[in-house]
Formats: sequence, C-alpha cells, structure tokens
Amino acid sequence: MTPLAALLSRRIAATGPITLADYMAECLLHPEHGYYVTRDPLGSAGDFTTAPEISQMFGELVGLALAQAWLDQGAPAPFALAELGPGRGTLMADILRATARVPGFIDAADIHLVEASPVLRAAQAGTIAPHSATWHPAVTALPDLPLFAVANEFFDALPIRQFVRRGRGWTERQVGLVPDPSGARVLGFGLGVATPLGGLARRLEDTADGDIVETCAPGESIMRRIASGVATRGGAALIVDYGGWRSRGDTFQAVGGHAPVDPFAAPGTADLTAHVDFEALAGAAARAGAAASPMVPQGVFLERLGITARAQRLARDLAGPALEAHVAAHRRLTHPDEMGSLFKCLAITPAAAPPFPGTIT
Repeated sequence: MTPLAALLSRRIAATGPITLADYMAECLLHPEHGYYVTRDPLGSAGDFTTAPEISQMFGELVGLALAQAWLDQGAPAPFALAELGPGRGTLMADILRATARVPGFIDAADIHLVEASPVLRAAQAGTIAPHSATWHPAVTALPDLPLFAVANEFFDALPIRQFVRRGRGWTERQVGLVPDPSGARVLGFGLGVATPLGGLARRLEDTADGDIVETCAPGESIMRRIASGVATRGGAALIVDYGGWRSRGDTFQAVGGHAPVDPFAAPGTADLTAHVDFEALAGAAARAGAAASPMVPQGVFLERLGITARAQRLARDLAGPALEAHVAAHRRLTHPDEMGSLFKCLAITPAAAPPFPGTIT
C-alpha cells in the first residue's frame, strides 16, 4: 500500500466515501505524495508521451497559428503568451523558436506558464532558456492582458465526477473501501444514493438506464475564466486533448509505464485522466462571451496548417533511422489510427475576430 493509499483509506474509514474528483485531485496533486508533485512523468522513462515530445512540427505549427491569430487581431502589445500544463516546456520552446521570425511577436510576448509541479517548473525553466517566464499555480493569476494561450493535454487531467443513470435520476460513482477477493477492504468504486440532478436533466434525452455521464466542473470554470478574458481583452486559446463532443461512458483511466494500470492499486504513482467533453468547454466559452470554433480532429487541424509540407522539408536533411523516426512521428500525430482522430482541437476567440487558423476550411 502506498503512503497516499493509507491516507485515503483512513480518511474514507473515518468520514465515508469521496467523489472521484476528490480522489483524482489527491492522487495527482497531494502536496507530498501527488503524482505530478513527485516526478517528471514524460518520455520513454516516464508514463506517457505528448505531441510536442513526438516532433518539433507540432509546436512549430501551433506557434505559427497563434502568431497568425495575433496578427489577425492587430498585433496587440504587450500580450500574455501562456501555456496551461506545459510539461517539460518543449511546446513553449518550439513556439518561441518558430515565432522568432514573426516581426514583433516575441518582443510583445510576456510568457506565463500555469504549472503546479515544482519538478516540472524546474524542467520548463531550463527548456525555454534563455527566455524567462512567470509561473502560476492557476489560471486565475494570469495578467489582465490580451491572452494567446495553448493547453495541450491539460483538461484531461482535471478531476471529474461520474454519474450513472437510474430511471429518471442519477447515482454518483464514489470511491470507498470495498472487499477484495481475500476479504480485505481496499480502495474501489461504489454507488451513492439515486437522486434527480438538475444539471443533468437534459441528458435524460440521450442516455439510457445504466449509462454513465462524466462532468468536469474545474474544466468548465477554467474555460469560463480564459474565455472571459479573451472576449473582453482579445486573444485566442487553443485546446488540444483527447475526447469528443458530449460525454457518455466511463473514460476514467490510469496509465503507468505507457500502459493501462489499475487506478486504485497504487494511488499517487500513476497518471489519472478522462476524456475531455468539448461540448461542455465550448458551451462554457460561449456563456463567457467568446466564440468557440468547431471541434476539429488533430490530424485535420495539423494538415490544414501545413504539417505535410513541413515534414517533407525536414525530411530532405534526414536519412536512415532518423528519417524513419521522422516519418513515424508525422504518422503518429496525424493518422486516424493513431493521434489524428482521438485527439481534438477547439479554439476560442473574441466574437468578432477572424477564425483561429486550422479550425475551418
């Protein structure tokens, strides 16, 4: 049993089951035993690999799309260039390198990184050097400037709650102590009391008895905050993550060593995520006064931005294993059987601004 498992078991034994959101928050961000607080989870030696770590092309194209959105809105200066959940800083470093040739962009950019992990903050500082940044624990601390932001695989790690339909009501899946085959009580799922939930009333139209619906209040809150700033001060925000349009089904998962693991076996040692509900994010942005783009598959988005032409240019200088790895990276980012369809893109802009590059034909 991990130290965090022992802490959570004692808490549940004393006060009762907790929501899945509370469980995720403790596992990922506990100040002493949380997954993101204690380690660098990225790369072959970690638990997962994100698009910026696969190829520089991803960050280059995202950076140039942000720069074009900046130009489309009159090149405001100064502006906040922000990333939510920057990992090792690879994406921001690629953005800064690609936009260095856009006249005025880097000079006007005030770099802000939203990151809770001290381990990752240290890595980010080294990766983006010689550029400097301001770090924040939450989006609420971002400055009151035009905001051009990117969030790649950020929203999927925010705590969710799960509700199971029971007739015309809903029962919440909670984390409690359940018997294992030996009779010992271990962490696991249980069900609360069925009750009508006003916020899920509309989901009675498209669900059946036993269906699971996931909600992510922190995600919608963060989106409202970002969209409100974009709507009032200008800017754009690009969200890239795995998920779809409208939550249905159990998408809660744990990953360790690049493979699925039991989310309750060793709390604090595995990454916990869930698919992003892009409909909920777009709705939150609209309620805050911003315009949300159509949801676009990552592969389509990158192709519209010219990833194939960029890949061909880079390939001219490669041969052997390096060329093979480059071709594989392009496929992994764009092919429907890999990240191309599973990952989606959504952009937020002021209502009267031109569409974000890559989000429409």
